[in-house]
Amino acid sequence: MNYHVLTLFPEMVKNGLDTSIIGRAAEKGLLSVQAIDIRDYSTDKHHSVDDYPYGGGAGMVMQPMPICDAYDSLCETLDKKPRVIYLTPQGRVFNQTIAEELSKEEDLVFLCGHYEGVDERALELIATDYISVGDYVLTGGELPAMLMIDCISRLIPGVLNNETSAEFESFHDNLLEYPQYTRPETYRNLKVPDVLLSGHHKNIDTWRREQSIKRTAERRPDLLETASLSKSEKEYLKKLLENEGNKDLFQ
Repeated sequence: MNYHVLTLFPEMVKNGLDTSIIGRAAEKGLLSVQAIDIRDYSTDKHHSVDDYPYGGGAGMVMQPMPICDAYDSLCETLDKKPRVIYLTPQGRVFNQTIAEELSKEEDLVFLCGHYEGVDERALELIATDYISVGDYVLTGGELPAMLMIDCISRLIPGVLNNETSAEFESFHDNLLEYPQYTRPETYRNLKVPDVLLSGHHKNIDTWRREQSIKRTAERRPDLLETASLSKSEKEYLKKLLENEGNKDLFQ
């Protein structure tokens, strides 16, 4: 996977993704992150990339030419036109399903907006996807881009030391992850559940699955509508919700 981030703050992107799991994966050649400075494509002697909006209004708007020229240069290098994600609150909200879809791409371009946004013509010319990381406003698209790159990268084979980690963590089958424990067995009078100490793998798997269902019902009941559950798990959930007085959530 090759990530290409069109940004006004390349150092922010490099510093944010050059450490931990993503940094190690880049060192192994499993992925690459290229931060492309949009200012390098400005023809203004001051390297300006923004101007006042036509029609008036507060703030400045990023100009189309430096953005499109940066993208065109990248396309020439790659000899193709890769998928371009514009980070915006107006896009579809990012989730694990989208991450899985994007992880199948060979190259991904992230366009990071600033100020009052990007000239619409640049978006019409190069953007293929509009994606949001939530219903709130940030100062720019760099943090959302890094968030998405981190999430997508975990799905690339070899990036995680434990190959099963990406599959069996939060949002697997649209369920939240089960509780995790490590040593010591007792801490401040709180004990590790006995089933995890039993060595009985089938019972452990059943307990973990039920805990995932229970936790999802408690914290993110909206996910249950599309959760992948067996017949016995649906019965477990139904009893769980009835005991909690929330049986309507399952109907």
